[in-house]
Amino acid sequence: MIGLFLQVLDFAIPILFMIFIGLVGTAVLVELGLMQKFSRLTSPIFAHTNLPETCSSAFLVSIGSTVAANSMLLQEKENGCLDDREVTLCAIMNSTPAYVRELFTYQVPIVLPALGLVVGGFYAFVFIFTAIFKVLAVAVASKLLLKGNSCKPPESKFNGKVSLKTAVERAVRKEFKVFLKIARVYLIATTIVFFLREQGAFEIFTVLPLAELFKIPPEAIVPLTSYVASPILGISLLGPMIHAGEITQLQAMIVLMLGSMFMLPIFALRSQIPKKVAIFGPRLGFRIVACSTGMSILIRFVILMGLLSISP
Repeated sequence: MIGLFLQVLDFAIPILFMIFIGLVGTAVLVELGLMQKFSRLTSPIFAHTNLPETCSSAFLVSIGSTVAANSMLLQEKENGCLDDREVTLCAIMNSTPAYVRELFTYQVPIVLPALGLVVGGFYAFVFIFTAIFKVLAVAVASKLLLKGNSCKPPESKFNGKVSLKTAVERAVRKEFKVFLKIARVYLIATTIVFFLREQGAFEIFTVLPLAELFKIPPEAIVPLTSYVASPILGISLLGPMIHAGEITQLQAMIVLMLGSMFMLPIFALRSQIPKKVAIFGPRLGFRIVACSTGMSILIRFVILMGLLSISP
């Protein structure tokens, strides 16, 4: 049990550090009076939605840190500025800049060299298309579900200019209790996930029964199952098979889409749910993860069906 707890701490401490920086960083921006100015920069993206202005500011913050942006949404929810629907849509919106960041930190330096220009480019396209789809889906949902909200980014309660040192001190004092609450929930949720993993609970997501159904060649089974456990490992195994001609580029694309469909729920359970539950609470955290992950899986399923329709 001690070993399990040490694993949890090793995994959680860097993430909790980022959550703390996110909370304090957002509060510092508020104290310095910058949130209202930031919201104007992303207003063109939100001009055709019914999302409140504070979501526009959070989206800009999410370009640098999704945790910081979601921390901002939490603060506004607790202030009564945002309801659950608005938080859900804004949180999904906040997840989209991460796709662009991954394009330059994961797709270009790792995926393209490993899989080649055609398959790697296809894989990167799926990532970017997912981000675009989520933005459009949130825009449409906001028009259908929301009536408009005049909520604006928070302003400092103190008048006059505030020095950076003073802003940081005020932010730390204001956010420390919130951070302790988030940290407690996150550690509990992460411990449960790690315990379930040691008990083999995630093995139910095996792709082997579906491999034959989707005409996956036997030689691709190993990279397929490896991808579900670790996308980087699966890609590193799949790349040489493509270059050696053991599987076609189309088969490799099918493997990637099928593997993604099973990897995403595991990724959500391992990483997204603990983070979102820690910030937004169990009910809203699960809803956000379910909606966001569901859209990602849907896109991959549609693309998978398209690939199978042209597969010989």
